[in-house]
Amino acid sequence: MIELRDVHRRYDRVHALRGISLDVEAGQRFGIVGESGSGKSTLVRLLAGLDRPTSGEISFQGQRIDGLPERKLGFLRSALQVVFQDPMGSLDPRMRVRDIICEPLGRTDRERAAELLAAVGLPADSGDRYPHQFSGGQRQRISIARALAPRPSVLVADEPVSALDVSVRKQILDLLADLVDRFDLTLVFVSHDLGVVRRVCDTVAVMRRGEIVERGEVAEVYDAPRHPYTRELIAAAPNLRAELARLRGGA
Repeated sequence: MIELRDVHRRYDRVHALRGISLDVEAGQRFGIVGESGSGKSTLVRLLAGLDRPTSGEISFQGQRIDGLPERKLGFLRSALQVVFQDPMGSLDPRMRVRDIICEPLGRTDRERAAELLAAVGLPADSGDRYPHQFSGGQRQRISIARALAPRPSVLVADEPVSALDVSVRKQILDLLADLVDRFDLTLVFVSHDLGVVRRVCDTVAVMRRGEIVERGEVAEVYDAPRHPYTRELIAAAPNLRAELARLRGGA
C-alpha cells in the first residue's frame, strides 16, 4: 500500500529524516512511535503528499507520489486521509458539523453525514451544531468522521489521543480499532507512546532523530526490545496501561 525507500528530508541545517525505508501492507495497523523531534510529523506530511522528500522514493498503491505536482495528487487526497492531534485546529469553527464532515466531498450530503455521525457514536442532531459546542473527545470523533467521508483506503492518525484525558483516550482508541475493521482500512498510527500504539497496532516502527531504530510486530518489540531507546519508551508507558486497567476494572 505504502512504500518508502531511503527517504531523506532536510530543512536548511535540520536533517529531519535520515534514510527512512518502510512498507505498509494493505489492511495493516502500522504504528510509528517516537518522542517529539523524532521526525514523525515530517513523515506524516510526506505520506500525505503535503511535503516532498529531499531525496528518496515514496509510492502509494504502486504509484510514485514524491515528484508529482499537486494537480496530479487527487487520487491520494481521497484515498489517504489524516486525523490530526488537535481537532479544534483542523475544524472550521464557522461551519456546521454536517458541512465539516462533507467538506472532503466538495458538497454537503446529509445522508452520508448522518451515516458517519452514527459510525463515530454521535447523535444525529450533531450535524446542526458547531465544533465549540462539543467536548474534545467529541470533536475528535467529528474529525474521524470527516476523514472517513471520501471512503479512504488508508487512515493516518497523527497523535489523535495525546490531547485527551485517559478515559476519553480509551474510547477513541477503541473507536479507531472498530472503524478500521468495519471499513477495511489500512491504519498508520503515530504516537509518542508505545503503550497506546500497542493497543491498536500490529506492527511498529520506532523513530529517533529522523531514523528508524527498531521495527517489528508490536508484541515482540514491546516484550523484547532490542534498542535502548525503545526500552526508554516502554518504561514511560506503564502509567497509561495501569490507568486503563483501573478503568476497565471499575467498568
